[in-house]
Amino acid sequence: MQIDDCHYAARAVVRGSAHRLMHDQTGWRDRRHFLMFCTAMTIQEQVARHLAAAFVCGRWQIEELVERGGDACEKGGRWLRPLVQRLMQALGYTRRPSRWRVLKFLRQDPGLRRACVKHELRPIGLQWRRPEMAPADGRPTTWQLPPLVTIGELADWLDLRAAELDWFADARHLERHVPEGPLRHYRYYWLSKRLGGSARLVEAPKWRLKTIQRRILHEILEHIPLHPAAHGFRAGRSIGSFVAPHAGQDVVLKVDLQDFFPTISKPRVTAIFRTAGYPEEVCQMLASLCTNWSPADVWQQFPQYGDIRDRWRHESLYHRPHLPQGAPTSPAVANLCSYRLDCRLDGLARSAGGHYTRYADDLLFSGPETLAQSVRRFYATVCTIVIEEGFQVHGRKTRIMRQGVRQSAAGLVFNQHANIARGEYDRLKAILYNCVRQGPAAQNRDGRADFRAHLEGRVGFVESIHPARGRRLRLLFERIAWPAD
Repeated sequence: MQIDDCHYAARAVVRGSAHRLMHDQTGWRDRRHFLMFCTAMTIQEQVARHLAAAFVCGRWQIEELVERGGDACEKGGRWLRPLVQRLMQALGYTRRPSRWRVLKFLRQDPGLRRACVKHELRPIGLQWRRPEMAPADGRPTTWQLPPLVTIGELADWLDLRAAELDWFADARHLERHVPEGPLRHYRYYWLSKRLGGSARLVEAPKWRLKTIQRRILHEILEHIPLHPAAHGFRAGRSIGSFVAPHAGQDVVLKVDLQDFFPTISKPRVTAIFRTAGYPEEVCQMLASLCTNWSPADVWQQFPQYGDIRDRWRHESLYHRPHLPQGAPTSPAVANLCSYRLDCRLDGLARSAGGHYTRYADDLLFSGPETLAQSVRRFYATVCTIVIEEGFQVHGRKTRIMRQGVRQSAAGLVFNQHANIARGEYDRLKAILYNCVRQGPAAQNRDGRADFRAHLEGRVGFVESIHPARGRRLRLLFERIAWPAD
């Protein structure tokens, strides 16, 4: 009998329909044998539920699991430790899994079924245990995260009532059904992409939800370390540090990830908080606050310039809980969800004698002539790793750049060292020069409200990349006669 048939049989016993079910099954010696098996399956289901609840409320360590399992059953015995060892071998030793995965294993474990029959196990009233922080493998204990182990503590930490927390976390999945208006937590609008005539959906949270997400960002997400190869949306890193390791290399491979944010689903976000040690209910609530389920009517506003295949792909991504592009937590969560991807790609680049960095969805690889000779095979391996990690490569944006051409990424040129593109520098210099001669009003052709701050920001950017050029632009900027306020 298969596992699904076993569950069906167990439910049939509870409903009192085992007599009818027995005639539909084959391989049973007699009616008594069949009913004993169904009763054992029913007891195993009850014991499995109690054990699963006990296992996931504390640290994922053998001795503690055995202790909590003994409290969940009337009889512990020698069968419990082998069960815990099989459980950890199947689900891993480092990170506490979800209760659903533990329950699924216990339902299918034949050793637990034999123990239920042999020792006549009976689940007892589970003594309430306060959930504990259980970091993965005990390593993140120095991350200085707020110890939130219950939903009530999470609500108090966010200065919310329990009902408000459920509302902002969209526990009832109302965001995709409510009409446009004040009941929605996000504002939606479409932007065109520069390449391919495609479209991008921006989901901007309203100020109350944005305040909640910013607190999660500053007090939880920013305390979880990232891979050294990640340079985007990270303090102390920039596009300058992103391209600096690739300056002067014989070949540079630029790879772009397609639909980076919506590709990351809610289960992957939940795994981040579970790795940090939060209990399952708190993980689910935090992940719900950081993800979104786009309404169906948003797709009626899909731009006309978007391709129909692009629309189908986006609809499949956005019609599930995903990272919203526009939320303050999304860049940090995306970096954390890409940790395993960064580890594998960094190891691949090092094995080829090269370098690897990532800025959001832009991947850069570089190396000596030996890498240049096998760069296409290297690219195929990169694509394989990206797909295995749940992402997708945007093939039309892939670039292989050797020393004979301009090597550029993120708006910078780095054949010898990181620098501003010559055309961009010349345009900014001409604007500053004309501002000195003709006044800034004549050069503000886009009608910017604070043209002075705009120019000063562009000059500061050049100073951060190339200080010598930046100083020359700064001298021109200081000669501009700005009108009095």
